[in-house]
Amino acid sequence: MTSPQAASAEGAAALVPRHVAIIMDGNGRWAAQRGLPRVAGHKAGAEAVRRTLQAAADAGVEVLTLYAFSSENWRRSDEEISDLTGLMRYYLEKELDRLLEERVKLRLIGDYSAFGPKMTGLLERAVEKTAGNDRLTLVVALNYGSRLELARAASTLAAKAVAGDVAPGEIDEAALAAELDTAGLPELDLLIRTSGEVRLSNFLLWQSAYAELLFSPVLWPDFDEQAFSDALAQFSARQRRFGGR
Repeated sequence: MTSPQAASAEGAAALVPRHVAIIMDGNGRWAAQRGLPRVAGHKAGAEAVRRTLQAAADAGVEVLTLYAFSSENWRRSDEEISDLTGLMRYYLEKELDRLLEERVKLRLIGDYSAFGPKMTGLLERAVEKTAGNDRLTLVVALNYGSRLELARAASTLAAKAVAGDVAPGEIDEAALAAELDTAGLPELDLLIRTSGEVRLSNFLLWQSAYAELLFSPVLWPDFDEQAFSDALAQFSARQRRFGGR
């Protein structure tokens, strides 16, 4: 006979977040520790994306959001930006069949048009081809910054108010959320940042209001199925009160 304590533990272990987001940090340090160029770290990080995507799908996560390229990343060297965009193009073309096979739907947030018409076309074709998939939604943040997202949403609502489409007094949390890039997605449950850094770096600031935050010392290229499983276990062990007791 199962004890109440064991039953409780089993119940906690079965709690899976609907929406997980990850700040994938540590590619450069991973490469530096091995005396390799930064692009090697980005390549290893792309492999970590593949592992994590599979682990999330297998665990029953509905949405996985990855911070792939921030609006601040343009400050990096031209060589590194070229390496990053080249890798995105390569893995997008290489992994599309896998996304279809695993029934993963691709969604983009951020102003990805900044990567130019060729990359934009590749991205939008991938989104279109995977639109009917229903196992997991992979949200990729490209040229994304949360402050800009919030400012853009506020500007949209202000324009609607000026046009008379909405009364200022009707603008509430739901109205603002509906104008964000993440509109229509489940609430963010768990946000993970790798590499030991403890900050959000302008990522999903509004969406993280009641998310559980987990800061892992693991460098992103070393993040694997076990690390993801450990993160889910930590999530399920926490008590989420949403401001209550």
